[in-house]
Amino acid sequence: MNGMNGMNGMQPSAKSELFMQWGYAMYRYRKRVLAVWIVLFAGAAILAGQVPALLKDDGFTPKGSESDKGFHLLQEKLGVPPSSLQLVYDGDGKDLTTEKAKASIAKSLEPLKSLPYVDTWAFVESPRKESARATEIQAVNVALKLEVEKVLEKYGEIQARLTPPPGMNVYMGGAPALLADMQKASKNDIAKAEMIGLPIALIVLLIIFGTLTAALLPLIVGVASLTATLGITYFIARQVALSNFLPNMVTMLGLAVGIDYALFMVSRFREELRAGREIPDAVAVTCRMAGRSIFFSGIAVLIGLCGMLFVDLSFFRSLCLGGILVVTISVLAANTLLPALLGMLGRHVNSLRVLPKAWSERGTTRRFWERTAYFVMRHPVVLALVLTAALTAMMLPIRGMQLSTPSGDVLPPQYGARQAGDLAGEAFDERELNPLQVLATAPEGAWDAASVGRLRAYIASVKATGGVKGVRSVLDGFPGLSDEQAASVLSEPSLSSPGAGKTGAARDSVLIRVVPESDPDDRATDALVRSLRGLERQGLDVHMTGGPAYRLDMLDRIQDKLPVVIMFVLGVTFIVLLLAFRSLLLPLKAVLMNVLSLGASIGAVVLVFQHGFLAELMRVTSTGYVSATVPIVIFCVVFGISMDYEVFLISRIAEEYDRTGDNERSTAEGMMKTGSLITSAAFILIVVVGTFIFTDIEIMKALGLGLALAVLIDATVVRVLLVPALMKLLGRLNWWAPGWLRPHGPREGSDPLL
Repeated sequence: MNGMNGMNGMQPSAKSELFMQWGYAMYRYRKRVLAVWIVLFAGAAILAGQVPALLKDDGFTPKGSESDKGFHLLQEKLGVPPSSLQLVYDGDGKDLTTEKAKASIAKSLEPLKSLPYVDTWAFVESPRKESARATEIQAVNVALKLEVEKVLEKYGEIQARLTPPPGMNVYMGGAPALLADMQKASKNDIAKAEMIGLPIALIVLLIIFGTLTAALLPLIVGVASLTATLGITYFIARQVALSNFLPNMVTMLGLAVGIDYALFMVSRFREELRAGREIPDAVAVTCRMAGRSIFFSGIAVLIGLCGMLFVDLSFFRSLCLGGILVVTISVLAANTLLPALLGMLGRHVNSLRVLPKAWSERGTTRRFWERTAYFVMRHPVVLALVLTAALTAMMLPIRGMQLSTPSGDVLPPQYGARQAGDLAGEAFDERELNPLQVLATAPEGAWDAASVGRLRAYIASVKATGGVKGVRSVLDGFPGLSDEQAASVLSEPSLSSPGAGKTGAARDSVLIRVVPESDPDDRATDALVRSLRGLERQGLDVHMTGGPAYRLDMLDRIQDKLPVVIMFVLGVTFIVLLLAFRSLLLPLKAVLMNVLSLGASIGAVVLVFQHGFLAELMRVTSTGYVSATVPIVIFCVVFGISMDYEVFLISRIAEEYDRTGDNERSTAEGMMKTGSLITSAAFILIVVVGTFIFTDIEIMKALGLGLALAVLIDATVVRVLLVPALMKLLGRLNWWAPGWLRPHGPREGSDPLL
């Protein structure tokens, strides 16, 4: 990851020479390169702020699943509207269930009903809970003729037409409202993360470099990378539906990785200047060493990000796209914009000193790392056992981890969609508000006595299924009719005309609403959905949709592909490290160490978000579950970054081992030469990523906490203590590999991949 301090004595490989020539080119054309980046930044800055408004997909819809197909069939066959809003009124002490209150609410809706895309509206008739507040809350479902994406474009107009009666407050809920509030929260989160993260990162950089000029360069690269990525995303988002979480991911990774990469480049450039090199040579050597390492570092991070592509959800594809774009542009900026700036600044990179020179010298830190290294060498067994046991203990909460899909509770209470959901849940039975919706269709194309008989047999089997609280359909209205008589009713024009499906039946299809005994996000409800899908369908075409079915289909897509994601990332990581170090044990150890640090961080996320540990301190709403998306994103992002640190550390150890053949001394030297920069880079990444803990969206809070903890554990406990301890214990076995892995003879004189 870093500029490989101390590699000057090695023979450069063809790859090194290529990067060195690149450095000379960047110096030669530095003014042109800077001009191109200024134009790119200016154009992207204009477009970047418009990106959140273009992202109209939450990314959690399992498209192509049975639940998704069922929803579209409800629209096609029964005329069910493509979207709806739920208006929730709070009477603040007044009884809103009276006819007078309902008439007042109905009158206040007149401006809204006049909009051409408002279809129908109706008071929610679901059973109320037995609580003091239940009668003070009223809810209205408003059916819209627009898809959710189009509703977002009209959202401001809808809000302007919505005025509650005197003495009431009204909040908008439903999918469009949730997406609109998430767009708003996403934009606020980006601004908040930048306002908190960038000043703290600047302070850390000032401590590292001691001069304002050097400290500002990584921030310039990070902001430029982020802005350019969002500018490119603007054009993609106009053509493709992307998740509204993409800007948060881009901001998180862009600032963290961009600043980290620039830190390594600036550190190496200053070192080359101290060694007496001329400015063109210093830029070239910096690109040869640090630039080359950053290039392969980017590849390492991209490997982890690509693991998300295996899960067929727009959320993961969007985050993967955003991550790939921002990491690629960060690598590009570090190898173009930054060398150009360094070439123009030259020795002025050390100007505007704000801390005494002694503070930024490496002597003291080198002595610290030297003492740490030899302490580890003296106590490898104790450290290995204690640290492994501690990290394993931190992983234990994963055993009880409950995964679920995000809902309104991903937003803090001040957002309208969250307030609407909380109030509705306070007044109404959530099981009744979120029933399973089963569309049963007669394959013959029209209702006859035989079809009605099959429908009644199917409904009877649904009612007999364990876990079902209630079943409702249009057939409930004529229980005493024979199959022939019921078929005649179902075939009446009033039920078969366009739009008649709003009554729950049309032409050849009937909607069956199934209310579960358990809550919509309970595992028992998941089991019920599976049981109902496994029922004999009596010759009918049956499609099951509704909130619980969508939730299960999403969870299944994640859980079914989780082993594939893990095997892909672990396997590719192992192969890359195998080729890099020509050793079997080093890649295996690296993979196991990454698993430990990742497991410990995910365990902490479970404690906070599922069990509520320290939730108040972090301003987190403990939902009793972990969003199913969080473990995969943490795994894919952190594994690439962790491999990054591993490659940097082991490369330096391998370099020393090639020179001396002394495993213990090589391990200690590698720590002394890399410890300071690894921890500095990790701390900046932790600061930038950790700021998302204090943002609004719960998913991003969980990601911020998980990523920050994983990097903290990885860059301190694992890389600084556990890895060297294991290197000491394994001795020469660290470097063993079969002959086919070393086709060119011994390690001496080699140029490690990174």
